[in-house]
Amino acid sequence: MSLDAYKKSLKTTETPRAMERRVLTQITSRLDAHQAEYDAAAEGPSRLGILAGPLRSAVHDNVRLWLGFKADLLTPGNALPAETRAGLLSLAGFVERQSGQIMNGRGTIESLIAVNKPIIAALQGHTVEAA
Repeated sequence: MSLDAYKKSLKTTETPRAMERRVLTQITSRLDAHQAEYDAAAEGPSRLGILAGPLRSAVHDNVRLWLGFKADLLTPGNALPAETRAGLLSLAGFVERQSGQIMNGRGTIESLIAVNKPIIAALQGHTVEAA
């Protein structure tokens, strides 16, 4: 099966929830690959040097995904309960702020991973308890 045929079959068989889980899992894995190095580095120039590599695109992709979630949550007719939407909107705001901090050599990658992992679990149908 060619790569194009495989991608097409994914598009036609993957549910939106499964797609969200897959993309969030991929991004979280990319963040995780650089988390220890970035979070252990001193704030400022050391961290900015680490961001010069693939971590920058992982953070960017993560915030773009959360902006997409936010847009969907704000769409009239969104079927999620109001309390769930409010909680996810709050998380989206946190991801935006934290990503800005990270891009300036502050904040932690672990905080983004800590937001993403429970969402991945929830998208898999697992019950997630508040910390």
